[in-house]
Amino acid sequence: MKEEHLSSWENFENQIGALSRFRTEQKESTPLYVSDVLFRGQSNSRWDLLTTLERYAGPDWTLYDYYRKIFAAKPRVESFTGKTWQIPTPPEYEKWLEDYNPLGIFEFKAYDYMVYLRHHGFPSPLLDWTASPYVAAYFAFRDVLSTADSVAIFAYIEHVGQGKEACSSEGSIYGLGPYVTTHKRHFLQQSEYTICSRLENGRALYTSHESLFCKGADGQDLLRKFVLPASERTKVLKRLDLYNVHAYSLFGSEESLMETIAVREFRLRGTDL
Repeated sequence: MKEEHLSSWENFENQIGALSRFRTEQKESTPLYVSDVLFRGQSNSRWDLLTTLERYAGPDWTLYDYYRKIFAAKPRVESFTGKTWQIPTPPEYEKWLEDYNPLGIFEFKAYDYMVYLRHHGFPSPLLDWTASPYVAAYFAFRDVLSTADSVAIFAYIEHVGQGKEACSSEGSIYGLGPYVTTHKRHFLQQSEYTICSRLENGRALYTSHESLFCKGADGQDLLRKFVLPASERTKVLKRLDLYNVHAYSLFGSEESLMETIAVREFRLRGTDL
């Protein structure tokens, strides 16, 4: 992972352009697949890249144990939401895991259900990204903590045109893609997700993205971390508001509408770009 400290929002926009040009050059130089650039914003630059499952329940959950939790929660979720999900039973899921390969997941089981849970606060092994650097910037600057002097925006390219190798014991990062029928927030936020998993004694476990990114494998999983000063918050939020990137456009709820109006009245009105 390469970390860069930027002095302004304008510097970050220049970096977006440079990344776009890099991806275009990679695509033109190789017949192998080159991924789109994904982005993630965090409101404190010192935070690690952790999933909500890691933050809530700790690391190294087996895929099976986590699946049993979300399967047990399913009747209550369906009862209160009026929605239904057709997903495998735990024995069926356990059977699927017999052939589990961290880089050979062509159909990740219960993906639609897991995305729905992730968007509504249930602890999840999915690390969420967005195809939009502006959406990522919004989440970085939306709720900057008073104790944070800088925020972070990550840019990730899974495949850079050199193929990808798996290490079953150390773990592999795998992008699950945007194509899933789920809550509208997924589409409003241009969301995509990755999982990180490894095999240990024949068991598949979710594991840490941060640990793999820190190892910096060549030719795959390219990650850059852009650190921006928190003092840029008002300028960035006003700029994003002009692009129609705000709480209401990204969440679509009455609460997010009130948040958007409040930010405009108390934070942005009368400020300069």
